[in-house]
Amino acid sequence: MASNFKISTSARNGACNGIVDLLDAGATAAQLFVRTGAPPTNVVDADTGTLLATLTFSDPAFGNASTGAATASAITNGTAAASGDAGHFRAKDSDGNTIFQGTAGEAADTPDLVFDEKSIVSGGVVAVSSFVVTVPIQ
Repeated sequence: MASNFKISTSARNGACNGIVDLLDAGATAAQLFVRTGAPPTNVVDADTGTLLATLTFSDPAFGNASTGAATASAITNGTAAASGDAGHFRAKDSDGNTIFQGTAGEAADTPDLVFDEKSIVSGGVVAVSSFVVTVPIQ
């Protein structure tokens, strides 16, 4: 079945803001959890893989969307809790609810969240320099 369903820029911005604003629902700043392996099938499923690092979003976590994309405000670096290759991330509000998740890795892996180096070493600094959430036009 063919689909030519598309949404306006204002609808994309509203959808994107609605998603990222859920991170700010808790009493404190949201967190970004970097884990090994593939992400769980659904965001309501239990965490999988080894927790490599926990980073803290600013509060609010993202700025307002433009052309369907919202850029994260500064994300505080984390210290690696374990060694391994970044495979996925989960963004959770301060109440521990997973709001969204995606793949993580190096640019060559074409992940949702790109690291300069996906191999993380316990005790090392884990940093995210830029993170954008985009709602597609269709």
